[in-house]
Amino acid sequence: MGIKYKFGEKLREVRERKGLTLKQVAASAGLTESMISQIERNKVSPSIDTLMTLAEILELDFDYLFTNFKKEKKAVLIHEADRKVIMAGTVKYEQLSVIHDPEEEHSIEAFLLSMEPEGEKGERDYGHAGRELGFILQGTGELEYGNATYQLGKGDAISFSSGIPHKLINRGKTVLKAVWISTPPRMEYLK
Repeated sequence: MGIKYKFGEKLREVRERKGLTLKQVAASAGLTESMISQIERNKVSPSIDTLMTLAEILELDFDYLFTNFKKEKKAVLIHEADRKVIMAGTVKYEQLSVIHDPEEEHSIEAFLLSMEPEGEKGERDYGHAGRELGFILQGTGELEYGNATYQLGKGDAISFSSGIPHKLINRGKTVLKAVWISTPPRMEYLK
């Protein structure tokens, strides 16, 4: 298995630009010249402590070291034909995106919601962790949120803390369509 994260080229480039020798950096870091050389050639992966020490010696910003890593992340593309569709009573959920990675600081999920007249989603008696944002594409609806009721129509957007009991109801005579975004993702509870 090769080294996944490579910092060697950047470390060598900065060391050479600063006019420092392998021997000088090795002495400052408490490492051998051979170890510094291997790190610069991506033959070994430095520990976090070693990487921090080298960054301090070379006066490097961590953002500079991790720039390529950030650029190498991939976007998630879901074609219309590949959307996961879940039916829950009179509500159809088409998953637009889900970013649910334990290494990510923020997990989020978006879906296209289609609700038949008098259809509903949510609970009047309890909420759940997180936040939600809905954008109405078509039709009219009503959001019961705690003790308040909000009337929603095409073009309206609503956002709220999911910890308060809430229920979205289609009070219109046509299908209600909305883009619904939740953090953290909840689609697994609908399966």
